[in-house]
Amino acid sequence: MAAPALLLITVFLVTPFVLGLGLSFTNQRLVSPNPAAYVGLENYRNLVGLGVLVLEPERDGNGQLLLRDGKGPIYPSVRSFTRNNPDYPQYRGMREFTSFSLGQDRIVILARDVVFLKAVLNTVLFVLVVAPLQGGLALGLALLVNQRLPGINIFRAIYFMPVVLSIVVVALLWRFIYAGENGLLNALLSFLTFGLFQPIDWLGRTDTALWAILVMSVWQGVGFHMVIWLSGLQTIPLSLYEAADIEGASNWQKFRFITWPLLRNTAVLVLIVITMHGFALFAQIDVMTGGGPLDSTQSIVFQAVQRGYVRQDIATGSAISVILFVMVLSISLFQRYLTRERR
Repeated sequence: MAAPALLLITVFLVTPFVLGLGLSFTNQRLVSPNPAAYVGLENYRNLVGLGVLVLEPERDGNGQLLLRDGKGPIYPSVRSFTRNNPDYPQYRGMREFTSFSLGQDRIVILARDVVFLKAVLNTVLFVLVVAPLQGGLALGLALLVNQRLPGINIFRAIYFMPVVLSIVVVALLWRFIYAGENGLLNALLSFLTFGLFQPIDWLGRTDTALWAILVMSVWQGVGFHMVIWLSGLQTIPLSLYEAADIEGASNWQKFRFITWPLLRNTAVLVLIVITMHGFALFAQIDVMTGGGPLDSTQSIVFQAVQRGYVRQDIATGSAISVILFVMVLSISLFQRYLTRERR
């Protein structure tokens, strides 16, 4: 009975992953007359290669610091270390990702692939914010609709409605909401502040674009996780709450000592599902920002698609997919360890 499902999983999941793993060690192009060649870990080194460069301030012949007009010490150019410098071959081809001052020295973090590193950080930030926010909001909604009240099924349907909509349709609608000049959000904020609020291009600014997508993603997916929480709540025996009422327990005590402990397995499932969905962030980015502005909304899956199909570099796209698989698997196992049942 399980044979058809196992066959489909093997054909559409296991086989593509094995092929992608093999391609990640080659220089395969999507469309190329040249045969693929084995390159080992070169694709992975190009993606995750990092370096730390310590720049000391320049000094004159007397050992005095050379100062730029009102802007502090003068440091050597980063390009002098990353552009064919025979003394520093380990930095060749790298670009500056970020820098900070440590005493008089300037510490520069270099990366072989700055865009991919931004995509990793954006995706991790997205997951770290979405997981507790979406999970907590979904639990709150589940507690609200887990009551025997007239018409409660209407509220359940309303909260779940965004889940059945296509994520592409939702992204298009929210792009109109976030529009800079005549968007609904700017119009609403201007109305509430009696015209004092100045319109913001929510998707066109580096400091707001990712957060705007995050809010939309939480709204779109919270109903799905509400249903999972609700199924867990309805498995808790009512006799436990009746006994707690007899003992005079407050609502918080009932939640702390009855509801939450008995929702442990549900919490594990919700956290893992949200994590997997968060790392699969793609459609919102593709429809709403295209990875911009200035790569501020890049994600790992978006980079995999861009490299593999837009740039036809299927080897690098496969390497990104393998890295994503390892990240999701590691985090899921870590979540499972933290939320394990302790005797």
